[in-house]
Amino acid sequence: MVFVESDPVGGARAVTSPAAVKILVAGGFGVGKTTLVAAVSEVTPLRTEEYMTVASVGVDDVGGIEDKTTTTVAMDFGRITVNSQLVVYLFGTPGQERFWFMWNDLVQGALGAVVLADTRRLESSFASIDFFESRGIPFVVGVNCFHGRMDRDEREVREALDLGPEVPLVMGDMRQKSVGRDLLVSLVEYLIATGR
Repeated sequence: MVFVESDPVGGARAVTSPAAVKILVAGGFGVGKTTLVAAVSEVTPLRTEEYMTVASVGVDDVGGIEDKTTTTVAMDFGRITVNSQLVVYLFGTPGQERFWFMWNDLVQGALGAVVLADTRRLESSFASIDFFESRGIPFVVGVNCFHGRMDRDEREVREALDLGPEVPLVMGDMRQKSVGRDLLVSLVEYLIATGR
Protein backbone atom coordinates (compact mmCIF):
# COMPACT_ATOMS: atom_id res chain seq x y z
CA MET A 1 0.00 0.00 0.00
CA VAL A 2 1.32 3.47 -0.86
CA PHE A 3 0.47 6.59 1.08
CA VAL A 4 1.39 10.19 0.22
CA GLU A 5 2.71 12.39 2.98
CA SER A 6 3.87 16.00 3.01
CA ASP A 7 7.50 16.81 3.59
CA PRO A 8 8.66 19.91 5.56
CA VAL A 9 9.11 22.07 2.44
CA GLY A 10 5.59 21.53 1.15
CA GLY A 11 6.24 18.76 -1.36
CA ALA A 12 4.79 15.32 -1.29
CA ARG A 13 6.49 11.96 -1.24
CA ALA A 14 5.22 8.42 -1.50
CA VAL A 15 5.53 6.25 1.58
CA THR A 16 5.12 2.52 1.25
CA SER A 17 3.58 0.65 4.14
CA PRO A 18 4.62 -2.95 4.70
CA ALA A 19 2.44 -5.80 3.53
CA ALA A 20 0.54 -7.42 6.39
CA VAL A 21 0.11 -11.17 6.72
CA LYS A 22 -2.36 -12.70 9.17
CA ILE A 23 -1.63 -16.10 10.71
CA LEU A 24 -3.94 -17.92 13.14
CA VAL A 25 -2.63 -19.99 16.04
CA ALA A 26 -5.21 -22.59 17.02
CA GLY A 27 -5.51 -25.83 18.92
CA GLY A 28 -7.23 -27.36 21.89
CA PHE A 29 -7.59 -25.97 25.35
CA GLY A 30 -4.24 -25.68 27.13
CA VAL A 31 -1.94 -26.71 24.25
CA GLY A 32 0.23 -23.58 24.45
CA LYS A 33 -1.23 -21.05 21.99
CA THR A 34 -0.72 -18.07 24.30
CA THR A 35 2.76 -19.32 25.10
CA LEU A 36 3.73 -19.60 21.42
CA VAL A 37 2.46 -16.11 20.57
CA ALA A 38 4.38 -14.67 23.54
CA ALA A 39 7.56 -16.56 22.60
CA VAL A 40 7.77 -15.22 19.03
CA SER A 41 6.13 -11.77 19.23
CA GLU A 42 8.45 -8.77 19.03
CA VAL A 43 5.99 -6.73 21.09
CA THR A 44 4.35 -7.54 24.37
CA PRO A 45 1.43 -9.62 23.18
CA LEU A 46 -2.15 -8.68 23.80
CA ARG A 47 -3.67 -11.37 25.98
CA THR A 48 -7.27 -11.85 27.02
CA GLU A 49 -6.62 -14.38 29.76
CA GLU A 50 -8.84 -14.68 32.78
CA TYR A 51 -8.53 -16.82 35.86
CA MET A 52 -10.50 -20.03 35.74
CA THR A 53 -13.19 -20.21 38.38
CA VAL A 54 -15.53 -22.83 39.73
CA ALA A 55 -17.94 -21.82 36.93
CA SER A 56 -15.72 -23.70 34.47
CA VAL A 57 -15.91 -26.96 36.43
CA GLY A 58 -17.67 -29.49 34.25
CA VAL A 59 -17.45 -27.13 31.26
CA ASP A 60 -13.71 -27.01 30.52
CA ASP A 61 -11.89 -30.34 30.37
CA VAL A 62 -8.68 -29.91 32.37
CA GLY A 63 -7.71 -33.58 32.15
CA GLY A 64 -3.93 -33.71 31.81
CA ILE A 65 -3.57 -29.98 32.54
CA GLU A 66 -4.85 -29.80 36.10
CA ASP A 67 -2.34 -27.04 37.00
CA LYS A 68 -3.82 -24.61 34.45
CA THR A 69 -5.20 -21.54 36.22
CA THR A 70 -5.95 -19.09 33.38
CA THR A 71 -7.64 -19.32 29.99
CA THR A 72 -7.92 -17.18 26.86
CA VAL A 73 -11.44 -15.82 26.52
CA ALA A 74 -11.13 -13.88 23.24
CA MET A 75 -7.74 -14.02 21.50
CA ASP A 76 -4.02 -13.45 21.76
CA PHE A 77 -2.30 -11.01 19.43
CA GLY A 78 1.36 -10.63 18.52
CA ARG A 79 3.49 -9.11 15.79
CA ILE A 80 6.67 -10.03 13.94
CA THR A 81 8.34 -7.53 11.60
CA VAL A 82 10.14 -9.63 9.01
CA ASN A 83 11.56 -6.60 7.17
CA SER A 84 10.45 -3.13 6.02
CA GLN A 85 8.18 -4.77 3.45
CA LEU A 86 6.48 -7.48 5.55
CA VAL A 87 4.79 -7.67 8.95
CA VAL A 88 3.21 -10.86 10.32
CA TYR A 89 0.29 -10.58 12.71
CA LEU A 90 -0.45 -13.59 14.91
CA PHE A 91 -3.93 -14.21 16.24
CA GLY A 92 -4.24 -16.91 18.89
CA THR A 93 -7.71 -18.44 19.08
CA PRO A 94 -9.46 -19.49 22.28
CA GLY A 95 -9.33 -23.25 22.78
CA GLN A 96 -12.53 -24.03 24.67
CA GLU A 97 -15.51 -25.19 22.67
CA ARG A 98 -17.73 -22.47 24.16
CA PHE A 99 -15.59 -19.81 22.40
CA TRP A 100 -15.30 -21.51 18.99
CA PHE A 101 -17.93 -19.15 17.54
CA MET A 102 -15.16 -16.52 17.44
CA TRP A 103 -13.04 -18.55 15.03
CA ASN A 104 -15.26 -17.61 12.07
CA ASP A 105 -14.42 -13.94 12.62
CA LEU A 106 -10.76 -14.47 13.45
CA VAL A 107 -10.13 -16.55 10.31
CA GLN A 108 -11.19 -13.74 7.96
CA GLY A 109 -8.16 -12.68 5.91
CA ALA A 110 -5.83 -15.34 7.33
CA LEU A 111 -3.18 -16.59 4.93
CA GLY A 112 -2.56 -19.75 6.94
CA ALA A 113 -2.61 -21.29 10.38
CA VAL A 114 -0.61 -23.10 13.01
CA VAL A 115 -2.39 -25.90 14.86
CA LEU A 116 -0.79 -26.77 18.17
CA ALA A 117 -1.14 -30.24 19.64
CA ASP A 118 -0.26 -31.88 22.94
CA THR A 119 0.63 -35.58 22.71
CA ARG A 120 -1.06 -36.19 26.07
CA ARG A 121 -4.38 -35.02 24.56
CA LEU A 122 -4.15 -35.20 20.77
CA GLU A 123 -7.93 -35.37 20.42
CA SER A 124 -8.13 -31.74 21.58
CA SER A 125 -6.65 -30.67 18.21
CA PHE A 126 -9.13 -32.52 15.98
CA ALA A 127 -11.57 -29.59 15.83
CA SER A 128 -8.87 -27.13 14.74
CA ILE A 129 -7.66 -29.40 11.95
CA ASP A 130 -11.23 -29.99 10.76
CA PHE A 131 -11.91 -26.24 10.84
CA PHE A 132 -8.99 -25.34 8.57
CA GLU A 133 -9.40 -28.33 6.26
CA SER A 134 -13.09 -27.52 5.69
CA ARG A 135 -12.20 -23.93 4.74
CA GLY A 136 -9.22 -24.82 2.56
CA ILE A 137 -6.80 -22.86 4.73
CA PRO A 138 -3.25 -24.24 4.72
CA PHE A 139 -1.93 -25.17 8.14
CA VAL A 140 1.07 -26.71 9.84
CA VAL A 141 1.07 -28.69 13.07
CA GLY A 142 3.28 -27.92 16.03
CA VAL A 143 3.52 -30.57 18.72
CA ASN A 144 4.21 -28.86 22.02
CA CYS A 145 6.67 -31.07 23.88
CA PHE A 146 6.25 -29.58 27.33
CA HIS A 147 9.53 -29.64 29.23
CA GLY A 148 11.06 -31.70 26.41
CA ARG A 149 8.58 -34.52 26.96
CA MET A 150 7.66 -36.46 23.80
CA ASP A 151 5.00 -39.09 24.49
CA ARG A 152 4.67 -40.00 20.79
CA ASP A 153 6.92 -39.82 17.76
CA GLU A 154 6.13 -38.04 14.49
CA ARG A 155 4.69 -41.13 12.80
CA GLU A 156 2.30 -41.75 15.72
CA VAL A 157 1.20 -38.10 15.74
CA ARG A 158 0.57 -38.10 11.97
CA GLU A 159 -1.50 -41.28 12.25
CA ALA A 160 -3.50 -40.03 15.24
CA LEU A 161 -4.25 -36.67 13.58
CA ASP A 162 -4.74 -38.23 10.12
CA LEU A 163 -2.22 -35.84 8.58
CA GLY A 164 -1.02 -36.30 5.05
CA PRO A 165 2.74 -36.39 4.41
CA GLU A 166 2.58 -32.91 2.83
CA VAL A 167 1.47 -31.21 6.08
CA PRO A 168 4.55 -29.89 7.92
CA LEU A 169 4.97 -31.11 11.50
CA VAL A 170 7.35 -29.52 14.00
CA MET A 171 7.95 -31.02 17.43
CA GLY A 172 9.46 -29.03 20.28
CA ASP A 173 8.95 -26.86 23.34
CA MET A 174 6.91 -23.88 22.10
CA ARG A 175 8.22 -21.71 24.93
CA GLN A 176 11.48 -21.52 22.98
CA LYS A 177 11.55 -18.74 20.42
CA SER A 178 13.66 -20.84 18.04
CA VAL A 179 11.02 -23.62 17.97
CA GLY A 180 8.24 -21.11 17.30
CA ARG A 181 10.34 -19.52 14.57
CA ASP A 182 10.92 -22.92 12.94
CA LEU A 183 7.19 -23.60 13.05
CA LEU A 184 6.34 -20.29 11.36
CA VAL A 185 9.07 -20.77 8.76
CA SER A 186 7.64 -24.20 7.94
CA LEU A 187 4.24 -22.54 7.39
CA VAL A 188 5.74 -19.94 5.04
CA GLU A 189 7.58 -22.63 3.09
CA TYR A 190 4.36 -24.67 2.88
CA LEU A 191 2.41 -21.64 1.63
CA ILE A 192 5.03 -21.01 -1.05
CA ALA A 193 5.08 -24.67 -2.07
CA THR A 194 1.29 -24.72 -2.44
CA GLY A 195 1.26 -21.46 -4.43
CA ARG A 196 -0.50 -19.32 -1.84
